[in-house]
Amino acid sequence: VIRPADVTILDANAAWLRANPGHLVLIEGHCDNRGAANRKNERNMDLGERRGQAAMNHLIAQGVHPSRITILSYGEERPQCTEESERCWTQNRRSRFLVKPR
Repeated sequence: VIRPADVTILDANAAWLRANPGHLVLIEGHCDNRGAANRKNERNMDLGERRGQAAMNHLIAQGVHPSRITILSYGEERPQCTEESERCWTQNRRSRFLVKPR
């Protein structure tokens, strides 16, 4: 599920991509480091994948061709913040966009 505050950012990204059809986008899905120890990495990789997929689906709905979008999950492997707090965990639950020319 895309947070309502993030829809504006995704819409701006989609508008930029529509205006710049010669660029590709990689969406990295990230999550926090919490979860059951026995399957934590598998679950976090899945969460990162679903986060990237949700962002990709939104871009496609806004008119960006799917062939221009790649998603990659890093799960918990590349945290933006390393503190053990809700504020930090929230920062780690994100999609990161990288753009490059074709």
